[in-house]
Amino acid sequence: MKRSEINEALRRATKTLEHWRWSLPEWGYWVAADFAANPEAARYLRAHQLGWDVTDFGSGRFAECGLVLFCLRNGIVGVEGERTYAEKLLFVEERQETPTHRHAAKMEDIINRAGGDLVIEFAASGPDGNVLPDDVTVPVDGLPRKLAVWEPLLLSPGQSVTIRTELYHRFYGRKGGGPVFVGEVSQVNDDNSDNYFLEPIGRFAAIEEDEPPLRPLWNEAGG
Repeated sequence: MKRSEINEALRRATKTLEHWRWSLPEWGYWVAADFAANPEAARYLRAHQLGWDVTDFGSGRFAECGLVLFCLRNGIVGVEGERTYAEKLLFVEERQETPTHRHAAKMEDIINRAGGDLVIEFAASGPDGNVLPDDVTVPVDGLPRKLAVWEPLLLSPGQSVTIRTELYHRFYGRKGGGPVFVGEVSQVNDDNSDNYFLEPIGRFAAIEEDEPPLRPLWNEAGG
């Protein structure tokens, strides 16, 4: 993925925040010089995986398969006294898919905060990570909803769904609905170890440096 693509994605995400009148913590607007001037804070943010994340999941097709995220708060798995919860903002473009994956440790709520409609599809997983043909039941705004395997669930702005551990899911913005501003509230998050994709793809993008970074991503903070 080219750095210029990442920069443009960050600009669009920032415009989305401005449009919906959401503000980030001060460090959400930091550039490389700010991280360099605040090394202790930079180390904290990186250790907690806080800040911006832009990925094409190694697809090379960011517009069709990609995601922009901002992690607002998070703990560190297995460390006593750390937060046991996390919160993220997700910026999902129309027809832009986050590929099928599951989490072994993290249960999460996905919330359509504003914009278009978010479509999520689910499948149960077996002991070897295989897809099961069974129906699944997910809480939508706390109320159970039964779905066939891969049956699309449409979340309009204000709606949410709880995704339990080991449940495969993929999501994208509904065609014709425009971009979707999404929230995620979950158990403590570790993107290095708790994303199990159905297909052999990568969680992070390989970056081609064709221009300077607009803002460092969380795994680049502090060098």
